[in-house]
Amino acid sequence: MKAMVDVTVLGAGIFGLSVAYACAMRGARVRVIDPNGVGSGSSGGLVGALAPHVPENWNDKKAFQFESLIMAEAFWREVAEKSGHDPGYLRSGRLQPLPDERAVELARARGENAKALWQGKAEWRVIPASDAGSWAPMSPSGWLVHDTLTARLHPRKASQALGAAVEALGGEILAKGEAVGRVVHATGWQGMVELSEALGKTVGNGVKGQAALLRYEAADAPQLFADALHIVPHADGTVAIGSTSEREFDAPEVTDALLDDVILRARAAFPVLADAPVIERWAGVRPRAKSRAPMLGAHPLFEDAFIANGGFKIGFGMAPKAGEMMADLVLEGRDTIPEGFRPEASL
Repeated sequence: MKAMVDVTVLGAGIFGLSVAYACAMRGARVRVIDPNGVGSGSSGGLVGALAPHVPENWNDKKAFQFESLIMAEAFWREVAEKSGHDPGYLRSGRLQPLPDERAVELARARGENAKALWQGKAEWRVIPASDAGSWAPMSPSGWLVHDTLTARLHPRKASQALGAAVEALGGEILAKGEAVGRVVHATGWQGMVELSEALGKTVGNGVKGQAALLRYEAADAPQLFADALHIVPHADGTVAIGSTSEREFDAPEVTDALLDDVILRARAAFPVLADAPVIERWAGVRPRAKSRAPMLGAHPLFEDAFIANGGFKIGFGMAPKAGEMMADLVLEGRDTIPEGFRPEASL
């Protein structure tokens, strides 16, 4: 069977699946191994905010994310077609409240930056809060930022769709098996911890996040960003809110009073959710590289192996382009990975 597998991906989170999918799309025979199954870690969460960085102080990370967000609509449509599963993707945009006139002035300047940096493919503009009607966060200034680049998907459904697409392309997803061919380590936060221990220094860790799902119908509405919270309407009549960022934790999958606070803050920032019932509480740990950028490239420990990890908060947004770049490297030896994304940036 060794000859029947070209690429083995260790880990069935969003980065592992995106690499497997990109390789399978190019005709490679792909095996994914994850003892816990598809999207069992943070990729099986609730929020799904595919939000861009602010259009200023442009760098490789922001440019990479922009390109990936632009790729996303076609990427997830193709995944849906191949898998027969809806990932819940919609480029719905985002609203953000502006607290005062200084913030309004800064937001307008950023809008001018976006005209060039976003290449006419999306807008960042300042609008009166009244233009958003009842679906608007409370804004002391009376103004909001509305960007048209932000999108949403349902992480759990998107992971399942991507896994099914890999299988539809002839790939296999196993709970256990032999890693043969070219091996890509996409092992999430536990992999970051193990790598740090092996190198004797911190190169990455896990950051716990807690989120909640509320029953509220706003399927096509833009998502909101207020009080450092993402408020994301999904197509199934729910709204996800989150999340915390906890560097220290004892129980990775347990929710607590920190999530209660998130829910209270979300209701305060957006009163229309005041009576929306909470139907699910979720906690998970996201992998964060020391550089805060994804860690993509040659594995720092294993010869002729690769790593795709560290998609902290932006994994789903980065996934379409990260998968393509890793397929370039793994299958063709073409290395176009930005310097800041290489493992060396965190070593």
